[in-house]
Amino acid sequence: MKTVLITGANRGIGYEIARQLGNQGFLVILTAREKGKGEHAMMHLRGLGIDCRFVQIDVSDIRSIEAAYQVVSKCRDSLDVLINNAGIMPQTGGILEVRPKALREVFDTNTFGPLHMVQVFRPLLNEGSRIINISSSLGKFSSQSSDYSPAYGMSKNALNVVTLRLAHALKDSGIAVNSMCPGWVKTDMGGDGAQRSVEKGAETVVWLATEAPINLTGKFIRDKREIEF
Repeated sequence: MKTVLITGANRGIGYEIARQLGNQGFLVILTAREKGKGEHAMMHLRGLGIDCRFVQIDVSDIRSIEAAYQVVSKCRDSLDVLINNAGIMPQTGGILEVRPKALREVFDTNTFGPLHMVQVFRPLLNEGSRIINISSSLGKFSSQSSDYSPAYGMSKNALNVVTLRLAHALKDSGIAVNSMCPGWVKTDMGGDGAQRSVEKGAETVVWLATEAPINLTGKFIRDKREIEF
């Protein structure tokens, strides 16, 4: 049985990824910052017949990640897929109004969190493993001239750079690392005006986790196609 670990999987795209991969026979390690919400999501997935475990992780806290590694490594000796989905998008105003505290909080979750997840869980990632970082069209270099949600956009832009560097560092180990853009999805973050369902938002992640060529690495993917960083 293949194993996937998904951060921020108690709701939205993360939960839908867990559901779809669970239905394909994966053991799902669902993580969330809040224990109650994570356990509720786990029980719901189990009710659907999915083999699911919950591990609490606050990706903005390296100590939380390290503690979670100790839990996971005791029951699994490898991870086939690591999906860095957890993210925040606070309202911070324009670039001239972003406060240092807010900027640090966004980067701690959206950029440093995924990097630390890979660094800490590296011993469980072997040849053929896949790392998928959930990014955004706002993280494209061409989007950085916009003043919309600058902290979020810059953090996802930086996450794309993390993806490129990790792909280079892990290429000889046979580990694929890619960023993906789910599009504007109807979630708590995306809002009711979003154009895509969570099923569509999760589709490309599931493809990267299962069917994409293992030599596809260091790319930015949307709708199963490479796009420009």
